[in-house]
Amino acid sequence: MDKDFLAIFNAIKADGANADYTKRGIDPLYSVGAGARIVVIGQAPGAVAEETRIPWNDKSGERLRDWLGVSRETFYDPERVALLPMDFYFPGHGRSGDLPPRKGFAEQWHPALLALMPNVRLTVLVGAYAVRRYLHLKNSDSLTTVVRDYDAYIGRGFFPLVHPSPRNQLWMSRNPWFEAETLPALKAQVNAALEQR
Repeated sequence: MDKDFLAIFNAIKADGANADYTKRGIDPLYSVGAGARIVVIGQAPGAVAEETRIPWNDKSGERLRDWLGVSRETFYDPERVALLPMDFYFPGHGRSGDLPPRKGFAEQWHPALLALMPNVRLTVLVGAYAVRRYLHLKNSDSLTTVVRDYDAYIGRGFFPLVHPSPRNQLWMSRNPWFEAETLPALKAQVNAALEQR
């Protein structure tokens, strides 16, 4: 790991807000590289990801890779695709799924990491937390509307998505335009970002 990336990694581990995780031997979970062309900003690692130490190592990850049109090898190559969740630690289980990422976490750590990745051409925002944070939206703004209007954000280097969780299967069935129109456009943007010199 590059010394600048390593310094940030160690600072995250040493931060008092993460002391409980560090005491339990749990390191922050994300993947970054100076050559990354794409950044995928998700929610937070799930329980399986935390246990296996592999981001997006579940059904949601399988679906996301399919949406992006990339192989597992490409997805996990930090010099091509950086994986940067809104919180680098599993937040725990809630009543209807995982708890949300901690407030302020991304604001604290993302800028320094992103500054070390000057080759990024596309930032894929996965789920409401990432979309609202990076597109500066209000909680009242409709995620469906934003995702449907993805073309309005491509010029700024962003591509907003719903979360690929199986829990969103009903949403996908109610919004057939997503698979028919949005996903082909996403694949094209991802391919262009990876091929661009």
